[in-house]
Amino acid sequence: MSNSAPGARSTPPLHSVSVAGAVVREDGRLLAIRRADNGTWEPPGGVLELDESPQAGVAREVREETGVRVEVGELTGVYKNIARGIVALVFRCRPVGGGERTSDESTAVAWLTPAEVEERMAEVYAVRLLDAVAAFDGAGPHVRVHDGRRFVR
Repeated sequence: MSNSAPGARSTPPLHSVSVAGAVVREDGRLLAIRRADNGTWEPPGGVLELDESPQAGVAREVREETGVRVEVGELTGVYKNIARGIVALVFRCRPVGGGERTSDESTAVAWLTPAEVEERMAEVYAVRLLDAVAAFDGAGPHVRVHDGRRFVR
């Protein structure tokens, strides 16, 4: 790819890849954490490490932040924060063990109903869980772009 075109960047854009688990219990409740750094409710997740697969990263992050062990299922969404250059991959997960507990990164862990998810979380995080429980109808994972607060496309 040439960078000689008008408006082309001389250096490639930098992005961070994060992963999150949409952990769904048999009763339809969704696992969420209240973050220790800013007090917001979000799905458990974090930055993918260089030497791990997305699925391994999801399982690690969920376990570290909540104490819950999961079986990682299908990719349900790709979400890009254009303001911060973060691409988040969200996977539907099933709890398979462990017990809820807080961590250095979470001050609360809760199993929320979809209505509670909408009440407690900012839209750009709530939709990640709600997309994971919505029927795909063969369309594949959701792909959404936001600016950190609102969806832009």
